[in-house]
Amino acid sequence: MNDPYTFGQIAAANSISDIYAMGGRPVTCLNLAMFPAKKLEPEVLHQIVAGALSKITESGAVLAGGHTIEDDEPKFGLAVTGIVHTQK
Repeated sequence: MNDPYTFGQIAAANSISDIYAMGGRPVTCLNLAMFPAKKLEPEVLHQIVAGALSKITESGAVLAGGHTIEDDEPKFGLAVTGIVHTQK
């Protein structure tokens, strides 16, 4: 991972785009992070979340929390809820 901030931005944009694909508006996001805390500095995770938060804020949604677990490789995504018109 060359740039954790960009990694977080891309992961968030990908997750949020599912709501947009349905013609909806994102409302809340939960982090889902798998992180090798024994291999990488905490600042790496901080930058991933900061990058994600920049895209969450841009979308008008809020970061409502999330979960982090220990894993061998960094993985990151969001569970996103949104509002979609009933006829879409």
